[in-house]
Amino acid sequence: MTLLVAVLIFTVNGFFGYWRANTRRLSLQWFLAIHVPVLLAISLRLWLLHGFNWAALTLFVAVFFGGQFAGSRLWRWLSEHKRDRLTSCLVMDLVRGKLATH
Repeated sequence: MTLLVAVLIFTVNGFFGYWRANTRRLSLQWFLAIHVPVLLAISLRLWLLHGFNWAALTLFVAVFFGGQFAGSRLWRWLSEHKRDRLTSCLVMDLVRGKLATH
């Protein structure tokens, strides 16, 4: 169960890290891209009835920041290697085909 929660937290934060990478630092969008997933991670832990454990909490914090980092690196890498201008939304970039190879 701990591994499932960790993977979900990492995945959710990847999307938010992608968004954060294309926002102005300390703006409202930047603040939301960092803090909304905190609420989602806490809600996920409560929903899946994951009890409190220091080791698990440390893991969740690590995957939280890892997901944010991976998402922002993905946006930066794609913005350097793609001709199309990317949006701040990974889902929309996937739907519109902006991540397809040219």
